[in-house]
Amino acid sequence: MWGVWTAGQIRDAEAAMMRHVPGEMLMRRAAYGLAVHVRAALGAAVAGRRVVLLVGAGHNGGDALWAGYELRRRGVAVTAVLLVPERAHAPGLAALRRAGGRVTGAEGAADLVRRADLVVDGIVGISGRGPVREPAAGLVAAAARAGVPVVAVDLPSGVDTDTGEVHEPAVRADATVTFGARKPVHVLAAHSCGPVHLVDFGLAPHLPEPHARVLEAADVAARWPVPGPADDKYTQGVVGVAAGSAVYPGAAVLATGAAVLATSGMVRYAGTGAEAVHARWPEVVATADVDGAGRVQAWTVGPGSGTDDAGRATVLAALADDVPLCLDADAITLLAHHADLRDAVRGRPVVVTPHDREFARLAGEVGSDRIGAARRAAADLGVTVLLKGNATVVADPDGRVLVHPATSSWAATAGSGDVLSGMIGALLAAGLEPWWAAGCAALVHARAAEIAADGAPTPASLVQAAIPAAVRSLGAAEPARDAR
Repeated sequence: MWGVWTAGQIRDAEAAMMRHVPGEMLMRRAAYGLAVHVRAALGAAVAGRRVVLLVGAGHNGGDALWAGYELRRRGVAVTAVLLVPERAHAPGLAALRRAGGRVTGAEGAADLVRRADLVVDGIVGISGRGPVREPAAGLVAAAARAGVPVVAVDLPSGVDTDTGEVHEPAVRADATVTFGARKPVHVLAAHSCGPVHLVDFGLAPHLPEPHARVLEAADVAARWPVPGPADDKYTQGVVGVAAGSAVYPGAAVLATGAAVLATSGMVRYAGTGAEAVHARWPEVVATADVDGAGRVQAWTVGPGSGTDDAGRATVLAALADDVPLCLDADAITLLAHHADLRDAVRGRPVVVTPHDREFARLAGEVGSDRIGAARRAAADLGVTVLLKGNATVVADPDGRVLVHPATSSWAATAGSGDVLSGMIGALLAAGLEPWWAAGCAALVHARAAEIAADGAPTPASLVQAAIPAAVRSLGAAEPARDAR
């Protein structure tokens, strides 16, 4: 597990560090690491390769200039395009000139960009706001049209550091080299960053608790339920699934089957879709309603189950069991419409799994700050909130936040959420606390989607079928890292 820190947290940590280490020394360390990654991107033979630096004002531009100095010393042909000449970082600029680097203004630089082997985005840093402005915007567009790879300094310009909001026009980097610690942008807008390389210059001792954390496969592998020699179907956790209806029988099949595949315990189904469930999953014990389901250690309620009085009664019956719950889809809509249900779940071990539109009904518009929105909703509702998206955010009422940046969007398909809710219910029944159950399920769910798709569109039923392969892949995970 590793952490991400906001721009404000990074600035405070750097200020504390600079009480002991000169700021220019930190910049030189960062720039050297940047140059190393640029050389790797250029390939084995770097002498004579052409690199164009898009240099803005302040420290971000200084990092680019000092990296250009390091590249020139290794024979790279470096040209710095000064976007704000009067505010260019003077020591870095002088060093680049001493090393034989070329310096020019933005006018007429588009041709230089088009003929470059690589462009370094040093336009704005972590304090930047809004879109990339001219003349930088035109140069960024020229690189994109010519297919010239772009390496971003700290973050892609035009993308917000703390929220990952993309303000077009913005840089879409082929890789990003960041310094000291990762920032929220690197997980919330991973598609704009490309692979992110961290240059560690010793900031960790000065960092506070992370703004959010990112699970790794090893973290999930350490917690995923595995039966021991003394276990039986009951001791591993029995999950109940109340899902589906005459209109949406597939929701019952998807959520129930996901619970079957996620753990080795037992699954009970309650609802009108028993025939469809048994046709696909004969091992499931099915009943007509929650009251007759028998003992369970957790419930998943809501996928396709309806928002009428019968649906509300189902939620209330599951709550009466006094076990952990995963509330999805129609159950979220019922929560939004009924204050008594919101009061009933507050402070209970409950996971709610809204997408943006469901979230808006339940807790207000998500807005640009997905971490902030999920954290606010978790505190207000008193439950764990899993906000679905390309970057899934899991927030606990105690303020802890996990972010899972998917490497693809294959999970964005009808029924995929039903699969996720079934997995969460199974993990809750196995004894994982809600925050961990939601975070672990999100990672394995995304892996299952990637395995099922294998580069082509895939339906939720195949995502469900890939759950065992996704769980199996956790065994090859490297040891987990500390959050810093």
